[in-house]
Amino acid sequence: MIALFGSISFVLTIVFLTYVGFIMVPYLRHKPERPGNPADYDWHVFVPCRDEEAVIATTIERSRERFPEAHLWVIDDDSEDATSSIISAYAARDPYVHLVQRRLPEARTGKGDALNSAYAQLIDFLPEDADHSTIIVAVVDADGELAPNAFAAVAGPDCFGDPTVGAAQITVWMKNRDDKTPYPDKGKVANAFARYLLRMQDLEFRTVILAMQSLRQKTGTVGLGGNGQFTRLSVLDEIGEGYDAPWHGALLEDYELGLHVVLAGYQNRQVHDTHVAQEALPSFKRLVVQRSRWAQGNIQCIKYAPEILRSRNFDAAGIIECFYYLLLPFLQIIGFVVVSSIVISQAIALAQNPEMWNQIIINLPFIALLGLFFGAGPFVGWGLLYKIKCEPQISWAKALQWGFGFWLFVPYAILSISRAFWRIITGKNGWSKTRRNAETNANTSIAVEA
Repeated sequence: MIALFGSISFVLTIVFLTYVGFIMVPYLRHKPERPGNPADYDWHVFVPCRDEEAVIATTIERSRERFPEAHLWVIDDDSEDATSSIISAYAARDPYVHLVQRRLPEARTGKGDALNSAYAQLIDFLPEDADHSTIIVAVVDADGELAPNAFAAVAGPDCFGDPTVGAAQITVWMKNRDDKTPYPDKGKVANAFARYLLRMQDLEFRTVILAMQSLRQKTGTVGLGGNGQFTRLSVLDEIGEGYDAPWHGALLEDYELGLHVVLAGYQNRQVHDTHVAQEALPSFKRLVVQRSRWAQGNIQCIKYAPEILRSRNFDAAGIIECFYYLLLPFLQIIGFVVVSSIVISQAIALAQNPEMWNQIIINLPFIALLGLFFGAGPFVGWGLLYKIKCEPQISWAKALQWGFGFWLFVPYAILSISRAFWRIITGKNGWSKTRRNAETNANTSIAVEA
């Protein structure tokens, strides 16, 4: 049995290291992108909100200041706080700010439904002769901040300047990554751990996730995110005609939309040279809740596997990349079970034959070196790339420190994926809205269970 588990572990390790190599190469070879003219398009930004009184005023003001030409469609999903009244006040004095009001029982059924409400209101707002192919719809979180060059970057000739491009995703940064005291009322240890979580999330998005998107650029399978996604209105129309609505029921409605864009015959783009900034979570519990939702949405999207296989818009490389991503939660759980079984089996063997300790002690340097190279090495490498590509002002020692920290950070995925599978098994398919950092409510999330 140990031999079988060892073989499985070896195969999974090789697959993982191969994938890391595949995503690193295009990430390192990225070349600057050519900007375009935002005036060539009409811009509409969807901002889904639920109990966002702590952040929504700042988001509206910053968006109107940076992008005065864009209409802002702020969706209140039946908030219990002052979100609706704040949006209404801005809408009353600014014709470019629109309140999309949702009320129970139709409200609180998921982010996709909220976005579909804004889409319907936008269609009613536009003149009948509007050219939907030149109208770009962006989705930004209630705490999101688009970089000033965001519209110019996605309007470039390699993005929406190409008529075959239907959607784009921009890079995500963590705007509070340098926060020294995430919890002003707590002690040094709590704040040190919170700072660590903030930094790891920024490193994750700006290296690993962006590198994954760099590979997807090559395979034609760029995924859309919930924050900083841009889509042609004409493409949303086409998807809506085929599936009743542009956004659907998966908890990962953003990735689901990206699949539909490609299935409809268009291309997705990852735009590196601009970004949307959002809040990183200083709470491990809130982080696991958030990532569990993402993992569950990932698992739900497996239902599109037959369509991906049948579609002529996915080549062999695209199919392999999509299937790897869709199967990743299963591979991670299998890997965890295999490694745990090996450790338990070895522990039992050691208990039954204490003389094995002598052999382990003799081989300990080799075992440690092997573990560092294959276990920690790939993650430490991202810390070094984070300095080179993202934070050049930090020292190499700090980059190594963050790299080892990232190695210790990634096992959170096992908790998140396990929780996601448990929610599926127990029939919990509702949407959990993670609390903002500025909120003081003791609850860590608002959940709608279905």
